[in-house]
Amino acid sequence: MSIPRFSVIIPAYNAAATLARALDSVLVQTWPAHEIIVVDDGSSDATAAAVAAYGDKVRYLYQHNAGVSAARNAGAQAASGDWLAFLDADDWYYPNRLKWHADWIARDSDLDFLTGDYEYRDLSGKLIGMSMAGKPSGQRMLLKAAGVREVVMQGSEFEAFVADHFGDTHTLSVPLTTFRALGGYPLGFKVCEDVHFLTRLVARSRRAGVICEPLAVYLIHPSSATRADPVRAQFENVRTLIALGEQVATLPAAVRRGYTTRLRQARLNLGYALSKTGNRTGAMRAVLPSLIEAPSFASMRNLLSILKG
Repeated sequence: MSIPRFSVIIPAYNAAATLARALDSVLVQTWPAHEIIVVDDGSSDATAAAVAAYGDKVRYLYQHNAGVSAARNAGAQAASGDWLAFLDADDWYYPNRLKWHADWIARDSDLDFLTGDYEYRDLSGKLIGMSMAGKPSGQRMLLKAAGVREVVMQGSEFEAFVADHFGDTHTLSVPLTTFRALGGYPLGFKVCEDVHFLTRLVARSRRAGVICEPLAVYLIHPSSATRADPVRAQFENVRTLIALGEQVATLPAAVRRGYTTRLRQARLNLGYALSKTGNRTGAMRAVLPSLIEAPSFASMRNLLSILKG
């Protein structure tokens, strides 16, 4: 029986106001983390002091500001556990986040990675929604699970997961050796870097464990950069996916199909964002490549929806 040791990686940038909640949620896990590593991505606030208050319970690393991908990668490079788990500094785990994954890993060594459900909450703590129930891929897994907590995702089921995945970074558990073999998260991207990594992870996986109960909370910020400038956010989303496309030809067929669906939807979202600003020409240009590269009814329908405004 393999007993997993989790290294929990927390990237932090000017996170002094929220970091304690994130750290506390890891420290009260019913399956103790092997280690907690906070990677300070060049903060100018009291992030370092917030970590120092925990003494030797938390390992602190500092880097000049290089982005969340570089911070996660740095944490993974320093990790000494055999499994990695991630948590952003403004989100938090529920107490069984690590235990439910650890128990399953101990029973089934053939799982390539694990993920699970999570909640969306606003700044007041109000529940906004659930990840799995809100995504077609998650709905399929819930239906397959039929009320059981654990369900295996495999084969053709990965197509829907790549197209619109339900498990975010903070519900992902991945072996350290796998993470390093994949080269970690891609650098130079501000949006969708998690999809870039996850797609490459799925491409080398046969079986993934899915926990159909919430493992963590994803905090929604109404004034976040993504919501403040949706055109820029959607542009960056498409840019990251196009970069990922350079590797798609070598990936399994189900992953390629899921990627094509995701890129088509990302282009449509960019088109809608541009259309709302009155840039109809830009909106058309955003959507048209999907029809040219992969002609389909869905691509034609998306183009017509932009034409109709």
